[in-house]
Amino acid sequence: MKELFKKIIINRQDWLKSLQIIKRDISIENQANYAFTGLRRAGKSYFLYQIIQGNLIADYEQVLMINFEDERLMELTSNDLHLILEAYSELYDKKPVLFLDEIQNIPMWHKFVRRLTDDGLRVYITGSNADMLSHEIATTLGGRFINQEILPLSFSEYLRFKNIEVSKKSKYSEGRFLIKKAFEEYLQFGGFPELIQFDRKRDFLSSVYQKLFYGDLIARYNVTNSTVLKLLVKKIAESVNNETSVNRIKNLIKSTGVTIGNNTLFDYLNYLELSFMIGSISNFHSKFSEKETNKKYYFLDNGILGLFLFDQDTKLLENLVYIELRRKGLKSYFLKRKTEVDFYVPDEELLIQVSYSINDKETAKREIKALSSAMKELNIAEGYIITYDEESEIIISEGTIHVIPAWQWILGI
Repeated sequence: MKELFKKIIINRQDWLKSLQIIKRDISIENQANYAFTGLRRAGKSYFLYQIIQGNLIADYEQVLMINFEDERLMELTSNDLHLILEAYSELYDKKPVLFLDEIQNIPMWHKFVRRLTDDGLRVYITGSNADMLSHEIATTLGGRFINQEILPLSFSEYLRFKNIEVSKKSKYSEGRFLIKKAFEEYLQFGGFPELIQFDRKRDFLSSVYQKLFYGDLIARYNVTNSTVLKLLVKKIAESVNNETSVNRIKNLIKSTGVTIGNNTLFDYLNYLELSFMIGSISNFHSKFSEKETNKKYYFLDNGILGLFLFDQDTKLLENLVYIELRRKGLKSYFLKRKTEVDFYVPDEELLIQVSYSINDKETAKREIKALSSAMKELNIAEGYIITYDEESEIIISEGTIHVIPAWQWILGI
Protein backbone atom coordinates (compact mmCIF):
# COMPACT_ATOMS: atom_id res chain seq x y z
CA MET A 1 0.00 0.00 0.00
CA LYS A 2 2.85 2.40 0.76
CA GLU A 3 4.27 1.95 -2.74
CA LEU A 4 0.85 2.66 -4.20
CA PHE A 5 0.64 5.90 -2.21
CA LYS A 6 4.06 6.94 -3.55
CA LYS A 7 2.89 6.35 -7.08
CA ILE A 8 -0.34 8.28 -6.53
CA ILE A 9 1.50 11.22 -4.92
CA ILE A 10 4.05 11.57 -7.73
CA ASN A 11 1.54 11.03 -10.55
CA ARG A 12 -0.77 13.68 -9.10
CA GLN A 13 2.09 16.19 -8.75
CA ASP A 14 3.14 15.66 -12.38
CA TRP A 15 -0.45 15.99 -13.59
CA LEU A 16 -1.04 19.21 -11.65
CA LYS A 17 2.00 20.90 -13.20
CA SER A 18 0.43 20.78 -16.66
CA LEU A 19 -3.15 21.53 -15.63
CA GLN A 20 -4.68 24.75 -16.95
CA ILE A 21 -7.01 26.28 -14.36
CA ILE A 22 -9.75 28.85 -14.96
CA LYS A 23 -10.10 30.68 -11.69
CA ARG A 24 -13.35 30.49 -9.73
CA ASP A 25 -14.67 33.38 -7.62
CA ILE A 26 -14.11 31.69 -4.27
CA SER A 27 -11.85 33.20 -1.63
CA ILE A 28 -10.30 31.54 1.41
CA GLU A 29 -8.03 32.43 4.32
CA ASN A 30 -4.53 31.33 3.41
CA GLN A 31 -3.62 30.24 6.94
CA ALA A 32 -6.71 28.13 7.64
CA ASN A 33 -7.61 24.46 7.19
CA TYR A 34 -10.75 23.94 5.12
CA ALA A 35 -13.48 21.37 4.62
CA PHE A 36 -15.14 21.96 1.25
CA THR A 37 -18.57 20.43 0.96
CA GLY A 38 -21.18 20.43 -1.77
CA LEU A 39 -22.97 18.64 -4.55
CA ARG A 40 -21.04 15.92 -6.35
CA ARG A 41 -19.26 17.27 -9.48
CA ALA A 42 -19.87 20.85 -8.38
CA GLY A 43 -16.15 21.63 -8.55
CA LYS A 44 -14.71 20.83 -5.10
CA SER A 45 -11.71 18.96 -6.50
CA TYR A 46 -11.23 21.64 -9.15
CA PHE A 47 -11.04 24.27 -6.43
CA LEU A 48 -8.31 22.25 -4.71
CA TYR A 49 -6.34 22.50 -7.96
CA GLN A 50 -6.92 26.26 -7.95
CA ILE A 51 -5.54 26.50 -4.41
CA ILE A 52 -2.45 24.56 -5.42
CA GLN A 53 -1.80 26.80 -8.42
CA GLY A 54 -2.52 30.00 -6.47
CA ASN A 55 0.99 30.57 -5.11
CA LEU A 56 -0.03 29.17 -1.74
CA ILE A 57 2.52 26.38 -2.00
CA ALA A 58 6.24 26.90 -2.62
CA ASP A 59 6.63 23.95 -5.00
CA TYR A 60 4.66 20.97 -6.27
CA GLU A 61 6.71 18.53 -4.19
CA GLN A 62 4.85 19.88 -1.16
CA VAL A 63 1.55 18.69 -2.63
CA LEU A 64 0.20 15.51 -1.06
CA MET A 65 -3.11 14.88 -2.80
CA ILE A 66 -5.16 11.69 -2.41
CA ASN A 67 -8.55 11.05 -4.00
CA PHE A 68 -10.29 8.51 -1.80
CA GLU A 69 -12.63 7.54 -4.63
CA ASP A 70 -9.66 6.08 -6.50
CA GLU A 71 -10.64 2.46 -7.22
CA ARG A 72 -7.14 1.33 -6.20
CA LEU A 73 -7.98 2.43 -2.64
CA MET A 74 -11.26 0.55 -2.33
CA GLU A 75 -9.94 -1.70 0.44
CA LEU A 76 -8.28 1.14 2.36
CA THR A 77 -9.15 1.35 6.07
CA SER A 78 -8.40 3.90 8.78
CA ASN A 79 -5.54 1.65 9.93
CA ASP A 80 -3.78 2.31 6.62
CA LEU A 81 -3.99 6.10 6.67
CA HIS A 82 -0.70 6.55 8.50
CA LEU A 83 1.03 5.04 5.46
CA ILE A 84 0.21 8.17 3.48
CA LEU A 85 2.63 10.30 5.52
CA GLU A 86 5.19 7.52 5.66
CA ALA A 87 5.13 7.24 1.87
CA TYR A 88 5.55 10.98 1.49
CA SER A 89 8.42 11.17 4.01
CA GLU A 90 10.27 8.48 2.07
CA LEU A 91 9.95 10.58 -1.08
CA TYR A 92 10.70 14.07 0.26
CA ASP A 93 12.30 15.75 3.23
CA LYS A 94 9.67 18.50 3.24
CA LYS A 95 6.56 19.55 5.10
CA PRO A 96 3.57 18.57 2.95
CA VAL A 97 0.29 20.33 2.41
CA LEU A 98 -2.44 17.70 2.31
CA PHE A 99 -5.41 17.66 -0.07
CA LEU A 100 -7.74 14.82 0.87
CA ASP A 101 -10.56 14.43 -1.65
CA GLU A 102 -13.82 12.70 -0.58
CA ILE A 103 -12.16 11.48 2.61
CA GLN A 104 -15.49 10.73 4.28
CA ASN A 105 -15.42 7.42 2.39
CA ILE A 106 -12.94 6.13 5.01
CA PRO A 107 -14.42 5.24 8.44
CA MET A 108 -12.85 7.11 11.37
CA TRP A 109 -11.10 9.48 8.98
CA HIS A 110 -11.49 12.38 11.40
CA LYS A 111 -8.98 10.97 13.90
CA PHE A 112 -6.31 10.86 11.22
CA VAL A 113 -7.10 14.40 10.09
CA ARG A 114 -7.06 15.69 13.67
CA ARG A 115 -3.59 14.21 14.17
CA LEU A 116 -2.41 15.97 11.01
CA THR A 117 -3.61 19.36 12.23
CA ASP A 118 -2.27 18.74 15.76
CA ASP A 119 1.13 18.16 14.13
CA GLY A 120 0.90 21.58 12.49
CA LEU A 121 0.18 20.42 8.94
CA ARG A 122 -2.08 22.35 6.57
CA VAL A 123 -5.02 20.22 5.46
CA TYR A 124 -7.80 20.66 2.93
CA ILE A 125 -10.56 18.08 2.73
CA THR A 126 -13.61 17.68 0.51
CA GLY A 127 -16.82 15.71 0.88
CA SER A 128 -20.22 15.24 -0.71
CA ASN A 129 -22.09 14.63 2.50
CA ALA A 130 -22.99 17.47 4.84
CA ASP A 131 -23.85 15.32 7.85
CA MET A 132 -20.67 13.25 7.95
CA LEU A 133 -18.40 16.26 7.60
CA SER A 134 -20.24 18.84 9.69
CA HIS A 135 -20.71 16.42 12.59
CA GLU A 136 -17.01 15.57 12.76
CA ILE A 137 -15.94 19.17 12.29
CA ALA A 138 -18.21 20.26 15.12
CA THR A 139 -16.92 17.57 17.48
CA THR A 140 -13.53 15.95 16.87
CA LEU A 141 -12.24 18.72 14.58
CA GLY A 142 -13.89 21.65 16.35
CA GLY A 143 -11.99 24.90 15.83
CA ARG A 144 -9.52 23.36 13.40
CA PHE A 145 -11.43 23.71 10.13
CA ILE A 146 -13.55 26.23 8.29
CA ASN A 147 -16.47 24.59 6.52
CA GLN A 148 -17.23 26.13 3.11
CA GLU A 149 -19.86 25.04 0.62
CA ILE A 150 -18.89 24.81 -3.05
CA LEU A 151 -21.79 25.26 -5.45
CA PRO A 152 -21.71 24.68 -9.22
CA LEU A 153 -20.45 27.57 -11.34
CA SER A 154 -22.03 30.96 -10.92
CA PHE A 155 -23.13 32.63 -14.14
CA SER A 156 -20.09 34.92 -14.16
CA GLU A 157 -17.84 31.87 -13.75
CA TYR A 158 -19.80 30.07 -16.45
CA LEU A 159 -19.10 32.94 -18.85
CA ARG A 160 -15.42 32.88 -17.91
CA PHE A 161 -15.25 29.14 -18.61
CA LYS A 162 -16.81 29.84 -22.03
CA ASN A 163 -14.34 32.70 -22.61
CA ILE A 164 -17.09 35.33 -22.79
CA GLU A 165 -16.04 38.70 -21.39
CA VAL A 166 -18.41 40.72 -19.21
CA SER A 167 -18.23 44.23 -17.77
CA LYS A 168 -20.52 46.92 -16.41
CA LYS A 169 -21.04 48.07 -20.01
CA SER A 170 -22.01 44.64 -21.30
CA LYS A 171 -25.77 45.20 -21.13
CA TYR A 172 -25.39 48.05 -23.65
CA SER A 173 -22.89 46.38 -26.00
CA GLU A 174 -23.21 43.87 -28.82
CA GLY A 175 -21.69 41.34 -26.43
CA ARG A 176 -24.99 41.16 -24.53
CA PHE A 177 -26.34 38.81 -27.20
CA LEU A 178 -23.60 36.28 -26.45
CA ILE A 179 -24.25 36.69 -22.73
CA LYS A 180 -28.01 36.19 -23.14
CA LYS A 181 -27.49 33.11 -25.30
CA ALA A 182 -25.14 31.68 -22.66
CA PHE A 183 -27.70 32.50 -19.95
CA GLU A 184 -30.40 30.55 -21.78
CA GLU A 185 -28.07 27.53 -21.75
CA TYR A 186 -27.11 28.13 -18.11
CA LEU A 187 -30.74 28.40 -17.05
CA GLN A 188 -31.63 25.10 -18.71
CA PHE A 189 -28.54 23.02 -17.96
CA GLY A 190 -26.99 24.50 -14.82
CA GLY A 191 -23.40 25.10 -13.82
CA PHE A 192 -21.48 21.84 -13.48
CA PRO A 193 -17.95 22.79 -14.64
CA GLU A 194 -17.52 19.70 -16.83
CA LEU A 195 -20.84 20.31 -18.57
CA ILE A 196 -19.43 23.02 -20.84
CA GLN A 197 -17.33 20.58 -22.86
CA PHE A 198 -20.31 18.32 -23.69
CA ASP A 199 -22.64 18.78 -26.66
CA ARG A 200 -25.13 16.24 -25.32
CA LYS A 201 -25.59 18.02 -22.02
CA ARG A 202 -28.68 16.16 -20.94
CA ASP A 203 -26.83 12.83 -21.22
CA PHE A 204 -24.06 14.17 -19.00
CA LEU A 205 -26.57 15.45 -16.44
CA SER A 206 -28.36 12.09 -16.43
CA SER A 207 -25.10 10.32 -15.63
CA VAL A 208 -24.38 12.75 -12.78
CA TYR A 209 -27.87 12.23 -11.39
CA GLN A 210 -27.51 8.45 -11.52
CA LYS A 211 -24.27 8.71 -9.54
CA LEU A 212 -25.90 11.03 -7.02
CA PHE A 213 -28.95 8.84 -6.66
CA TYR A 214 -27.32 5.44 -6.39
CA GLY A 215 -24.00 6.45 -4.84
CA ASP A 216 -24.77 9.35 -2.51
CA LEU A 217 -28.30 8.30 -1.56
CA ILE A 218 -29.15 4.64 -2.07
CA ALA A 219 -25.77 3.16 -1.11
CA ARG A 220 -24.69 5.65 1.54
CA TYR A 221 -27.96 5.59 3.47
CA ASN A 222 -28.90 1.97 2.77
CA VAL A 223 -32.21 3.02 1.22
CA THR A 224 -34.25 -0.12 0.58
CA ASN A 225 -37.10 1.42 -1.41
CA SER A 226 -35.51 3.18 -4.36
CA THR A 227 -38.88 3.55 -6.10
CA VAL A 228 -40.22 5.79 -3.34
CA LEU A 229 -37.07 7.90 -3.35
CA LYS A 230 -37.28 8.33 -7.14
CA LEU A 231 -40.89 9.43 -6.82
CA LEU A 232 -39.97 11.84 -4.04
CA VAL A 233 -37.29 13.54 -6.16
CA LYS A 234 -39.72 13.82 -9.08
CA LYS A 235 -42.51 15.28 -6.94
CA ILE A 236 -40.18 17.82 -5.33
CA ALA A 237 -39.02 18.90 -8.81
CA GLU A 238 -42.60 19.34 -9.95
CA SER A 239 -43.36 21.34 -6.77
CA VAL A 240 -40.44 23.79 -7.05
CA ASN A 241 -41.71 27.36 -6.42
CA ASN A 242 -44.69 26.07 -4.41
CA GLU A 243 -45.01 25.74 -0.66
CA THR A 244 -45.09 22.02 0.01
CA SER A 245 -46.06 20.25 3.21
CA VAL A 246 -44.89 16.80 4.18
CA ASN A 247 -48.50 15.62 4.03
CA ARG A 248 -48.89 17.00 0.51
CA ILE A 249 -45.78 15.15 -0.67
CA LYS A 250 -47.04 12.02 1.02
CA ASN A 251 -50.39 12.30 -0.77
CA LEU A 252 -48.73 13.00 -4.13
CA ILE A 253 -46.70 9.81 -3.77
CA LYS A 254 -49.72 7.91 -2.52
CA SER A 255 -51.67 8.96 -5.65
CA THR A 256 -49.22 6.88 -7.71
CA GLY A 257 -50.15 3.78 -5.73
CA VAL A 258 -47.08 3.83 -3.45
CA THR A 259 -47.32 4.27 0.33
CA ILE A 260 -44.74 5.86 2.60
CA GLY A 261 -44.70 6.62 6.33
CA ASN A 262 -44.04 10.11 7.74
CA ASN A 263 -40.79 9.07 9.43
CA THR A 264 -39.43 7.54 6.23
CA LEU A 265 -40.43 10.63 4.27
CA PHE A 266 -38.66 12.93 6.73
CA ASP A 267 -35.57 10.70 6.53
CA TYR A 268 -35.55 10.76 2.73
CA LEU A 269 -35.94 14.54 2.60
CA ASN A 270 -33.06 14.83 5.05
CA TYR A 271 -30.90 12.54 2.90
CA LEU A 272 -31.57 14.71 -0.16
CA GLU A 273 -30.49 17.85 1.69
CA LEU A 274 -27.44 16.23 3.28
CA SER A 275 -26.29 15.08 -0.17
CA PHE A 276 -26.71 18.65 -1.49
CA MET A 277 -29.26 17.67 -4.12
CA ILE A 278 -31.91 20.00 -2.67
CA GLY A 279 -32.24 22.92 -0.28
CA SER A 280 -35.25 24.47 1.39
CA ILE A 281 -36.67 27.69 2.81
CA SER A 282 -39.60 28.27 5.15
CA ASN A 283 -42.30 30.90 5.60
CA PHE A 284 -40.94 33.81 7.64
CA HIS A 285 -44.32 34.23 9.31
CA SER A 286 -44.79 30.57 10.26
CA LYS A 287 -44.55 29.14 13.75
CA PHE A 288 -41.46 27.05 14.47
CA SER A 289 -43.27 23.72 14.05
CA GLU A 290 -44.70 24.79 10.69
CA LYS A 291 -41.27 25.93 9.50
CA GLU A 292 -40.12 22.30 9.70
CA THR A 293 -43.12 20.74 7.97
CA ASN A 294 -44.13 23.38 5.38
CA LYS A 295 -41.31 24.44 3.08
CA LYS A 296 -40.39 25.38 -0.44
CA TYR A 297 -37.79 23.04 -1.92
CA TYR A 298 -35.21 23.88 -4.56
CA PHE A 299 -32.45 21.99 -6.35
CA LEU A 300 -28.82 23.08 -5.96
CA ASP A 301 -28.25 22.85 -9.70
CA ASN A 302 -30.68 23.81 -12.45
CA GLY A 303 -29.44 21.02 -14.70
CA ILE A 304 -30.53 18.30 -12.28
CA LEU A 305 -33.90 20.01 -11.81
CA GLY A 306 -34.32 20.33 -15.57
CA LEU A 307 -34.14 16.55 -15.97
CA PHE A 308 -37.61 16.35 -14.39
CA LEU A 309 -39.28 19.34 -16.07
CA PHE A 310 -40.59 20.13 -19.53
CA ASP A 311 -41.21 23.72 -20.61
CA GLN A 312 -41.06 25.03 -17.03
CA ASP A 313 -38.84 28.09 -17.35
CA THR A 314 -40.58 29.90 -14.47
CA LYS A 315 -39.58 27.12 -12.06
CA LEU A 316 -36.03 27.11 -13.42
CA LEU A 317 -35.76 30.87 -13.03
CA GLU A 318 -36.93 30.87 -9.41
CA ASN A 319 -34.66 27.92 -8.65
CA LEU A 320 -31.72 29.89 -10.03
CA VAL A 321 -32.51 32.86 -7.79
CA TYR A 322 -32.53 30.53 -4.76
CA ILE A 323 -29.11 29.18 -5.74
CA GLU A 324 -27.68 32.69 -6.08
CA LEU A 325 -28.97 33.78 -2.69
CA ARG A 326 -27.46 30.65 -1.16
CA ARG A 327 -24.19 31.26 -3.01
CA LYS A 328 -23.99 34.70 -1.39
CA GLY A 329 -24.52 33.12 2.03
CA LEU A 330 -27.84 34.91 2.55
CA LYS A 331 -30.45 33.34 4.81
CA SER A 332 -33.71 33.63 2.93
CA TYR A 333 -37.38 32.88 3.55
CA PHE A 334 -40.59 33.25 1.62
CA LEU A 335 -43.46 35.41 2.86
CA LYS A 336 -46.99 34.10 2.83
CA ARG A 337 -50.10 35.59 4.40
CA LYS A 338 -52.79 37.07 2.19
CA THR A 339 -50.22 37.41 -0.60
CA GLU A 340 -46.92 35.63 -1.23
CA VAL A 341 -43.42 36.95 -1.90
CA ASP A 342 -40.93 34.44 -3.23
CA PHE A 343 -37.84 35.51 -1.27
CA TYR A 344 -37.23 37.69 1.77
CA VAL A 345 -33.73 38.22 3.14
CA PRO A 346 -34.10 39.94 6.54
CA ASP A 347 -30.42 40.79 6.97
CA GLU A 348 -30.41 42.69 3.66
CA GLU A 349 -34.02 43.95 3.80
CA LEU A 350 -34.34 42.33 0.39
CA LEU A 351 -37.68 41.40 -1.17
CA ILE A 352 -37.74 39.46 -4.45
CA GLN A 353 -40.50 38.24 -6.71
CA VAL A 354 -39.59 35.96 -9.61
CA SER A 355 -41.71 36.06 -12.76
CA TYR A 356 -40.58 34.90 -16.19
CA SER A 357 -42.54 37.80 -17.69
CA ILE A 358 -44.85 40.54 -16.42
CA ASN A 359 -46.09 41.61 -19.85
CA ASP A 360 -49.46 40.16 -18.95
CA LYS A 361 -51.41 42.82 -17.00
CA GLU A 362 -52.88 40.39 -14.50
CA THR A 363 -49.46 38.88 -13.77
CA ALA A 364 -47.93 42.33 -13.26
CA LYS A 365 -50.80 43.36 -11.00
CA ARG A 366 -50.42 40.22 -8.85
CA GLU A 367 -46.64 40.57 -8.46
CA ILE A 368 -46.79 44.29 -7.68
CA LYS A 369 -49.57 43.81 -5.15
CA ALA A 370 -47.62 41.12 -3.28
CA LEU A 371 -44.44 43.23 -3.16
CA SER A 372 -46.20 46.46 -2.18
CA SER A 373 -47.98 44.67 0.67
CA ALA A 374 -44.69 43.25 1.98
CA MET A 375 -42.86 46.57 1.54
CA LYS A 376 -45.53 48.34 3.57
CA GLU A 377 -45.62 45.70 6.31
CA LEU A 378 -41.82 45.52 6.67
CA ASN A 379 -41.15 49.23 6.01
CA ILE A 380 -38.84 48.45 3.09
CA ALA A 381 -38.61 51.06 0.32
CA GLU A 382 -37.41 48.82 -2.52
CA GLY A 383 -38.46 45.53 -4.01
CA TYR A 384 -37.36 43.48 -7.01
CA ILE A 385 -39.14 41.53 -9.72
CA ILE A 386 -36.62 39.28 -11.44
CA THR A 387 -37.66 38.37 -14.97
CA TYR A 388 -36.11 36.52 -17.87
CA ASP A 389 -35.50 39.58 -20.03
CA GLU A 390 -37.64 42.55 -18.97
CA GLU A 391 -36.37 45.73 -17.33
CA SER A 392 -38.14 48.77 -15.88
CA GLU A 393 -38.84 50.65 -12.67
CA ILE A 394 -42.27 50.84 -11.08
CA ILE A 395 -42.97 53.66 -8.63
CA ILE A 396 -45.60 52.88 -6.00
CA SER A 397 -46.64 54.62 -2.80
CA GLU A 398 -44.43 52.29 -0.72
CA GLY A 399 -41.30 52.99 -2.81
CA THR A 400 -39.69 51.57 -5.96
CA ILE A 401 -39.96 48.15 -7.56
CA HIS A 402 -37.01 47.33 -9.81
CA VAL A 403 -37.82 44.98 -12.68
CA ILE A 404 -34.55 43.39 -13.78
CA PRO A 405 -33.50 40.52 -16.06
CA ALA A 406 -32.08 37.60 -14.10
CA TRP A 407 -28.78 37.62 -15.98
CA GLN A 408 -28.20 41.28 -15.08
CA TRP A 409 -29.18 40.73 -11.44
CA ILE A 410 -26.81 37.77 -11.10
CA LEU A 411 -23.94 39.60 -12.79
CA GLY A 412 -24.60 42.82 -10.89
CA ILE A 413 -24.69 44.98 -14.03
